[in-house]
Amino acid sequence: MRLVRGTLRGNRRQHGFSLIELLVSVIVFSVGLLAIAGLQTVSKRASFEGLQRTTAAQVAYGLLEDMRTNGDAIGVYVGAGELGGGTRGAEPAPNCRGGAVCNSVQKAAYDLWFWESILDGDLETNAGGSAGGIVAPTICVNGPLAGGAGVYAVTVAWYGTNAMTDPAFNICGAGSGKYGPNNEYRRVLQVPTFIDPNI
Repeated sequence: MRLVRGTLRGNRRQHGFSLIELLVSVIVFSVGLLAIAGLQTVSKRASFEGLQRTTAAQVAYGLLEDMRTNGDAIGVYVGAGELGGGTRGAEPAPNCRGGAVCNSVQKAAYDLWFWESILDGDLETNAGGSAGGIVAPTICVNGPLAGGAGVYAVTVAWYGTNAMTDPAFNICGAGSGKYGPNNEYRRVLQVPTFIDPNI
């Protein structure tokens, strides 16, 4: 009898998963997949913000270098006001970057148009539309109004992906209404440098 009981007990052992165990594992797996999808969304958003900031920095440094090499017309850069969204209009003539001979004022006007066009994405097109640039850009150039030696700064503002506290330390683009009712989507990058136009 004991041998028979042992055999019966051995046959009663269960193998495999129950339905409840299977449902619990599916729920745990689904939560993991949702977390991965959320992480990918956050990662894409951060990557896009980084690209916007990198483009803004390249434009700011490029414009500062043009200002440094064209010191005779430094006042034209400072007096340009807020740029972005096509405020400079059509391409000015002559094309100072295309090999045409330009005076310092013509070169300054062309430089301002060129860097604004890069931020607006007008120089990179796809199917006839702008494909590059950053979202809702504004460029501001500040420095001594007299145009002498001093600290000059190029500030680039753009539309960010998340609402944050407005960077009130800089007013570039703050009154444009492009960055939300309280400028909560306004991102600002400022690059200052010392320029002596007489050198």
